[in-house]
Formats: sequence, C-alpha cells, structure tokens
Amino acid sequence: MAFIAKSFWLSAARLLAVAAALPMLASAASAEKLTIWSGWPDLAPFYKRVGDQLKAKYPDLDISVEAIALREHEKRLALSLPSGSAGDVIEMEVEAARYLEAGLIPEPPAAIVDFVKANYDMTRVKTATYDGKIYGVPLFQGQGALFYNTDMFAKAGLNSPPKTMAEYTAYAQKLVQRDASGTPTVSGWSLRLSGGGSGIAEKYWTILYNHGGTLLEEKGGKWRAAYANEAGRNALKQYLDNVVTYRTVSPEMKADAEAFELGQTAMFIRESWVIGDVAKKAPNLKYATAPLPKGTLMVPVDLYVPNKGPKNQIAWDFVQKANEPENLLWLVENTAWVPNRKGLDYSAVISKIPQLGAFVNTPADHVFFTVPAISPASEILTRLAARLEKAFTDKSLAGNDAASTLS
Repeated sequence: MAFIAKSFWLSAARLLAVAAALPMLASAASAEKLTIWSGWPDLAPFYKRVGDQLKAKYPDLDISVEAIALREHEKRLALSLPSGSAGDVIEMEVEAARYLEAGLIPEPPAAIVDFVKANYDMTRVKTATYDGKIYGVPLFQGQGALFYNTDMFAKAGLNSPPKTMAEYTAYAQKLVQRDASGTPTVSGWSLRLSGGGSGIAEKYWTILYNHGGTLLEEKGGKWRAAYANEAGRNALKQYLDNVVTYRTVSPEMKADAEAFELGQTAMFIRESWVIGDVAKKAPNLKYATAPLPKGTLMVPVDLYVPNKGPKNQIAWDFVQKANEPENLLWLVENTAWVPNRKGLDYSAVISKIPQLGAFVNTPADHVFFTVPAISPASEILTRLAARLEKAFTDKSLAGNDAASTLS
C-alpha cells in the first residue's frame, strides 16, 4: 500500500507540474500568432505582405488577417474593446476618440511616439491623439477628388475639369444625358443622395467647404454646428439645383463608383480607392481626376495595439513594418489608398497610374480638414445625414433661401 500511495502522489505531482506548465506553453505558442483586424477587405493582401516580411524577425509567427466590411468592423470593435478581446492590431478612424476617452487603448512605447512625431504631419495625427498624447500610427487616409469621364467631357465640348463650384453645376447640365421623355439616363454629376450613415454628411461637408463654409467649429473648447449661413445655403442649393431644378441626377439612378464604372455618370467626387476599383471592374474606362477647388475632407485611418501582454512588441513591430516607405508605396500602387507618411516619392507610381496625381500632388494652397477627434463625431454626422437625405429632394426648398438653412 505504501508503494501504491507513493506512486499515486508521484503521478499526481507530475500531473500538477504538467498542468502548471500548460499556461506557460500556451502563452509561448500564442505569442507567435498575431491577429490583424481591418475594416477594408481590399487591404488584406497588404497586411499579409507585411506579415510575411515580419517573419524574418519572428520565424514562427502566424499572421491572421481578418478584413471585413467597415460597418461590421466598427460593430466588433464596440463589442470587443471593452472586454479586452479585440485583435492584436486594429484599424480605427475618428471613432477612436470614444475608446481613447474611456481609457480602453493603452499608450504605445516611447519609440513609437518618437516614430510618429518624426514621420507624420501632426494634422494627420489628430484622430490618434487624446489629451495631448499619441496613441496610434496613421496608415492611410480617405480624401476626395473629382473623377470625370474624359470621353463624355470631350463629347460635351469640355476640355478641362470644373474649377469652381458654379462650374460643377454648369458642367452637369451639359453632361447629363436624357431619353426622349427628358428623364436622365446618364447623370451629369453623381451626388451622394442616399444610403444612410455618416457618408452623406461627409460628402456634403466637402461641398460645403468648397463654398467657403464648414460643418463644425470650435468655440471656447466646445464644438458647435457652423453651417446655418450663406455657405450652408449655397451648398444645399447646389444639391437642390441638380436634383430638383435641373434634374442632372436623381436618387433613383445608379450612383457613385458603380455608376461611373458602368458609364452611367459623367463625374463624381470620391476617395482614391475608386482608382483600384476601376482597374478591376472597368479597366477600359477613359477617365481622369482633379483636385477640388479649395480643399477636401481628409479622414485618416490609424493603427492601434489595444492589448498589453507578450505580443505587444510584435504588434508594434508589425505597425512599424507596415509604415515602411517600400510597403506604403506598394499600398498606394495596389489599392490606391493614399498613405499618411511624409516624404514618400510617388513619381514611379504616378507614371503607372496618372489618376493618383490629383491625390498626392495637390496644389500648395489645397486645404485638408478632418472630423474633430471627439466621441460624438460619428453620431453628429449620422444624425445630420438623415436630415440631409430628406432635404436633398424636398421641392419646397428649391429656390427658397429662407427655408433651406439646416439649422
């Protein structure tokens, strides 16, 4: 019995030793797997490329890229960040403010902060900054420019893109195509009229800015609406002129990139990703791009490392590797998203894809502005978008300056 008891306790001790070692073994194994969460599926090849490069330093590293639609990505962040179960590297736009204010994103190492300060214009770091501290690294940005069908322009006798907002409407009147009943079949200018979400407000904000206004302004440390004025009326009037008065476009028509690629609109304002989309879906389309008259809304997409732990250093190494000039130039050439980092030489890329010129070689006086880094920013834009969507087709507002201020 004594022998049996001794064997039992020895076996139990061995099991306990193995059990105690399991978490350490599991931790070591998990330390070699990195999960990247993206809201842009077209970026998956880019992140896989970066992950492959990181294996030179971490040979056993397993990179898992989970790139899903943006709205779904935002929902999973809302669920996972409070519980500490988000990916090891995540993308966020302006919605980062709410998580930074809540203390759900840790500060990066000092070396990362120094890297950002040395390589980025601080105007592009605002959305990754809270209370004077930098929490993320800018990767790329969404910024608007004009896309126009050069064949349609030539047919309408137009030799250059519009240079003023008044010309945008005048061009749209020349470019619209109609059937025998007068119904538009090809829109002269595809405006963002429907679809819900903050995108409607963002597109309106860009047109508002080019009329000399802005959507929000800071006064005494607080933000308030700033479009109840002449610029706001003129911006809304431009929508109403095109939709209601001149009927150069209608909510029923195909819109945006799809309409452009199908030859169902002559021009529209959109971010640079359209270039990559056209290359895949309409490679024979003849088109050009041009900067907007005064400036454009610029929305940076930043990378964050939300969790502390043994993988923290690997995650930040991934972020820095993604932001190496060689990888950023690959990013813009293969996805058309414009990187945020300063000092990149785009000449070789533009020689292959001249339409990128309007995005990376903007005039010196071209202004980039962005959404304020405040937690209710997305809600403000979404609520305004709902009001705009109704106003754009409200015939009672057409020609009625007194009623057309969205105060």
